[in-house]
Amino acid sequence: MRLVIARCSVDYEGRLNAHLPLATRLLMVKADGSVLVHSDGGSYKPLNWMSPPCAMAETDPEEHEVAEGVEAVWVVQHAKSEDRLRVRLHEVLHDSAHELGVDPGLVKDGVEAHLQKLLAEHIHTLGEGFTLVRREYMTAIGPVDILCKDAAGASVAVEIKRRGDIDGVEQLTRYLELMNRDPHLGPVTGIFAAQEIKPQARTLATDRGIRCVTLDYDALKGIDDVGSRLF
Repeated sequence: MRLVIARCSVDYEGRLNAHLPLATRLLMVKADGSVLVHSDGGSYKPLNWMSPPCAMAETDPEEHEVAEGVEAVWVVQHAKSEDRLRVRLHEVLHDSAHELGVDPGLVKDGVEAHLQKLLAEHIHTLGEGFTLVRREYMTAIGPVDILCKDAAGASVAVEIKRRGDIDGVEQLTRYLELMNRDPHLGPVTGIFAAQEIKPQARTLATDRGIRCVTLDYDALKGIDDVGSRLF
């Protein structure tokens, strides 16, 4: 992983155009080719990013950019679309590279991990015709708990929590925004599944077209009187 802290401006061109004015930011270049632009706020969500497959080239600035104080330009081009990220570096404050090795993945504890395992084994409880693609489907910003297909063959991302709150809905929303940019997956819909879902989280999920499912842990384990009931 390469970490660069720099005064920079960023332009995103593609299905939408976005501009980040000149400011000091953290630029992350990962081994999988993804490039993420972070500020010193906004939690872990990047301000902008380019997910793989993509390629990055460092080029010299154009004459008008030199006049504006630009020292170098990163051009990040997506391999399967016209999406492009252009980062203009005015001053590099830090530049380092680190070999992180192979990550073993996220290991979840307690009931949440068991819920994921049980739901994956009985994915049909989400609806007739649902099939499992895989657990812990990795994205550039973290793993989605479950990726599955509905009866029509469309992709569905499932985020599982013990207690579902607004942060969980926001997390799933970020996954969906990223996954829907992948032409091999999109369109991707979302299911927010938890043993208990707060009213505010349910309202936000519904507003964003995300389906909410209340999970019954005992029912999934097969020890509930109602058998395999989810609700």
